[in-house]
This record gives sequence, structure tokens and C-alpha cells, in this order.
Amino acid sequence: MRALSWREWWTVTAVLLVSACGGGKAGGGEPAAPASGAGSATDLSSFELEHGIGPVKEEVTLGTLDQALLAKGTEVFKAKCTACHKMGEKYVGPALGEVLTRRTPTYVMNMILNPNEMVERHPIAKQLLAEHMTTMANQGLSVDEARAVVEYLRTQAKGTVKTK
Repeated sequence: MRALSWREWWTVTAVLLVSACGGGKAGGGEPAAPASGAGSATDLSSFELEHGIGPVKEEVTLGTLDQALLAKGTEVFKAKCTACHKMGEKYVGPALGEVLTRRTPTYVMNMILNPNEMVERHPIAKQLLAEHMTTMANQGLSVDEARAVVEYLRTQAKGTVKTK
């Protein structure tokens, strides 16, 4: 049996702590949903489970790349996001280069705009909190700025981007 690396030890510790508090994972690798009550996954609509909880209430569809929006998103990302995020590696928060291959644009925008409620109520955001052991700071972005950041993030993905 080999010794655990520092990163593995912290991951195991975090999972055990979260599991002890009722936030563990179900057998299929998805975050476990509390049985009932406020803050449980059962009080979320199917839209919220897929697209997050926040001010963006309709699916955001990505069309042709908008160069002006991309330029704005690049600027906003550099100013507001690079203190915690890198594209290809975990930093303070998760790597974001492939985030749009895993999450919808609407989910990403709601996470940017409403991180506190997301980590309190959304099972995926709760899982991310357990994995990264830090909450995402609310940067006070507008819906338009969050959409611009999504435009920037879509240019960073090497995989197939979810378009809605």
C-alpha cells in the first residue's frame, strides 16, 4: 500500500468531512441530494438543476463568436477572475478552460452572478466547494459582463462546447 500524496490526503479528508455533514456523493458520482427541506436538490426545478440558480432564467444559446463580446469578456476575466482561476490547472478555484464542455453557458453565468446561493443549494456547486475548499467570491458582475466572460471561456475550450 502506498502513502497518500498531500493532494490525495486533502481530497480524502474533504470528502470525509463533507460526507459526515450530509453532503457526500451518491454511488453514481453525482452529489447526493438531501432528502427534503430548504436547500435540498428536491426544491430545485429541472431547469435549475441543469442551468443553476440565479438571475439567468432562460437558456443562453451561443451562436457565432462575437468579437466585441469576446474582447470585453477577456478584459473582465483578466480583471476579475485570474486571481483565482487558470485555464488548464486548478489554482484557488477549478480550472476553467474546459468548463463549457461540462456546464451550460447559463449555469456558468448563474455561478458567476450568484455564487453564494449556488454553493448553498445546488448539488454540483456544493460538490465543487467540497473539492476546492473555497467559495467563489461574488465579483459584482452584471448579466452582460457574465455573458461576455462566457464568450471568452468558449474560446479557451479544446473540447466540444455546450451551446445551450
